[in-house]
Amino acid sequence: MRKDIHPEYVECEVTCACGNHFVVMSNKPQLKIDICNKCHPFFTGSEKIVDTTGRVDKFKKKYNLK
Repeated sequence: MRKDIHPEYVECEVTCACGNHFVVMSNKPQLKIDICNKCHPFFTGSEKIVDTTGRVDKFKKKYNLK
């Protein structure tokens, strides 16, 4: 294999929107994610709507839902 063609593999601090932090190995030093295992509905067992563009509110308003 040729040397010096692969990116450097470093510890990466991953930060979730819910505030959870954890460390993994990656070629980037930091990552910001929207959903992790602490806030994802599959792992938590609760339903949570993630709506960043207001689509859910627009739908509810259109069909008079609460």
